[in-house]
Amino acid sequence: MKKQVVIVAGGKGLRMGADIPKQFIEVAGKPILMHTLEKFYHYDSGIDIILVLPKDQFVFWKELCEKHSFSVPYRLQSGGITRFDSVKNGLQFVEENVLVAIHDGVRPFVSAETLVRCFSVAEKKGNAIPVVDMIDSVREIDSRGDSRQVNREKLKLVQTPQVFLSNVLLSAYSQDFDSKFTDDASVVEAIGEKINLVEGNRGNIKITTDFDLKIAQSLINL
Repeated sequence: MKKQVVIVAGGKGLRMGADIPKQFIEVAGKPILMHTLEKFYHYDSGIDIILVLPKDQFVFWKELCEKHSFSVPYRLQSGGITRFDSVKNGLQFVEENVLVAIHDGVRPFVSAETLVRCFSVAEKKGNAIPVVDMIDSVREIDSRGDSRQVNREKLKLVQTPQVFLSNVLLSAYSQDFDSKFTDDASVVEAIGEKINLVEGNRGNIKITTDFDLKIAQSLINL
């Protein structure tokens, strides 16, 4: 089945105190976002990559592509006010009856094995999202400020890419935005679809803080 991926990159790097959006910060000599696109291209050179960026970042991104002689093929789409809007804009390029992955632009360390699992299960069952086990102890705080221990064996940390059959995803994104939509799976779940979990990879971090950047600089050398 044909594969497409919508890569959403709308960050501004505020939590890093960076002068440029976090997706353009260099790791191992090139922007994080380029590493991310290359992961999907190396997994499947025939995959249709749709990159969603804020309109005011187009020129800077294209300048970076020229500077780094970046040759991975992709299509560019403008983002929206929220992540939900940005994904919805990217879906304008999505075809019927294909597999579509939605991925964070600042997750450059998704493994090939995770990609295989996500696309394989989604093709069989309609969707798949990668998760990893919670390893820390967890406590829930109520409205009074009291806390109680939560069984971490019942909790998973959710990653991307989240992969869906395109017809289901397009139908889900025809809904109006709801604050409960924290990721694409929650949007699809809202139309009654069961979500399938697959094993992710621990290194598939989302780079949002300066500490994450230090981890990324270490991972890139492994």
